[in-house]
Amino acid sequence: MSAQARESDALLRRAPVQQRSVERLDRIVDACAALLDEVGYEGLTTRAVARRAGVPIGSVYRFFHDKRDLVAALGERNMEEYSARLAGRLAGARRDWVAIVDLVVNEYVAMRRGVAGFATVDFGSSEALSGRLAALLAEHLGAPVGEDFRLALRIAVEACDAILRYAFRDDPAGDARVIAEAKELTQAYLARFSLE
Repeated sequence: MSAQARESDALLRRAPVQQRSVERLDRIVDACAALLDEVGYEGLTTRAVARRAGVPIGSVYRFFHDKRDLVAALGERNMEEYSARLAGRLAGARRDWVAIVDLVVNEYVAMRRGVAGFATVDFGSSEALSGRLAALLAEHLGAPVGEDFRLALRIAVEACDAILRYAFRDDPAGDARVIAEAKELTQAYLARFSLE
């Protein structure tokens, strides 16, 4: 079992075993995502999620203790989708920071624009995201990454995240100029690390 699967299972009261339960869980998380776009976190209730998913309220509580756990599961699902999308794109990417940062930011922007609930709950934490990015980059580069690089990547993720939140604050599609600035700042900061 992968570390990601163990982490996802830890968010659940009970992991689904049968295909029908897996599908019910997906409907519940999908309903959570859609409702977050409509009513935000404060307006989200487990009862509304159950109603939207077309399941009894007990089905929600079978998998989740409360709405925080449900939202955390959505963040984990977003992380898994982002990682899969990024891994596929990194496979053919040039080994330079301009190309890599473009891919990382472009995938984030695409998900922010097109994935339900992502604007409210992206990945859960920037620490988790920087750890996942370090693993993806180590795989892409074919070499482990050191502690100095991990720290720099964490700082880059924090800074870029703040700028991207600013880009989307007043523009649901994201201000293209601010997104470009986020890329430029991140590329320049990480350029001190050689990718060869």
